[in-house]
Amino acid sequence: MSFVELSLICVVALLGPALAAKRSWHLPLVLGELLAGVIVGKSLLGWVNAGNETFTFLADIGFALMMFVAGTHVPMRDRTIRDAVGKGALRVVITAVLAAALGIGVAILLGSANAPLYVVLMASSSAALVLPIIDSLKLSGPSVLELTAQVALADVAAIVALPLAIDPANAGPKALGALAVAVCAVVLWWGLRRFENDGSRQRLHDMSEARKFALELRIQLSILFALAGLAVFTHVSIMLAGFAFGLAVSAVGEPRRLARQLFALNDGFLGPVFFVWLGASIDLRQLGGHPQMILLGLLLGVGAVVAHAANRLAGLPLPFAIASAAQLGVPVAAATIGHSLGVLAAGEDAALLLGALVTIGGTTAAASWAAKRAAASGPPTASAPGGQAQPAA
Repeated sequence: MSFVELSLICVVALLGPALAAKRSWHLPLVLGELLAGVIVGKSLLGWVNAGNETFTFLADIGFALMMFVAGTHVPMRDRTIRDAVGKGALRVVITAVLAAALGIGVAILLGSANAPLYVVLMASSSAALVLPIIDSLKLSGPSVLELTAQVALADVAAIVALPLAIDPANAGPKALGALAVAVCAVVLWWGLRRFENDGSRQRLHDMSEARKFALELRIQLSILFALAGLAVFTHVSIMLAGFAFGLAVSAVGEPRRLARQLFALNDGFLGPVFFVWLGASIDLRQLGGHPQMILLGLLLGVGAVVAHAANRLAGLPLPFAIASAAQLGVPVAAATIGHSLGVLAAGEDAALLLGALVTIGGTTAAASWAAKRAAASGPPTASAPGGQAQPAA
């Protein structure tokens, strides 16, 4: 990968702010970045190679950092978080039950043996997509907090369930890997809390600010990358490492200066690189010779939206219920693993990605709908999911 290619990626990523600039449209920032990736990637122009190791590594860093930032936006010190987690877990179960019925139905209709995979896909959510969309549109309130909990739980569950559905031999080790990452996050929370309570963190902050050392940023990134390394070593998603560490930092309190530094690094560079990479990874040209797979992709996408929209009956506003359906990381992983194992039919990997694009379209429309409703009823009470508590000084 050259500097020219990197410059191209950064330039085309500006499509995100360009589409999101008009406030009345209420379009999320990541939409334009994903579309830019699709345009310059496999599906159309082929100017960038999503398989390039350097590009992939930068995208992985962006993914880990983005999920860390999303985790810090969850108000862990807010007492209402427990209730939100309970409601989120209930809605994950409701979605899974409906996804099971729909996934089996699609498999029977098309004569496929991959019903378990279809069920996991329809039940999954992508925290990497939903949370940045919610954050960029400045949505807040109890429903957003519940949505955040639901999406995070569904994403983790899908990551653990995917190997069982498509690669049962590795399901056990991946479950143990997820447990190891979670345990490390708890230990980190305990250490950070002690560091905060004895005044060490404040002394470090004062010295770092006075000397312009950016020590907090350096330390947090070192821990984040170490945890991401553990996730890679144990073959679980980097999403879990980043989000879990973000939750630990949120539970202790994130310094404002660190939040500004992370915003610049994530939103200004690594986050857009990740979304352009995601878009560039999608190859929709495979669908041209397999019309039945186009039908499969549409059914998977619509089925996922329907399964998640049913949570309106469980008290979640319809725009948020539909918004929770977005998926991409799990379908990309399923397409990659399924293709390498030879368990997918010709064009089926592209169908999985088409279904993901349908859910992204539904989430974008639903989030814009929610933003318009919020704008009509008055300004939001906070700029982060769930109304993030004020960070430490």
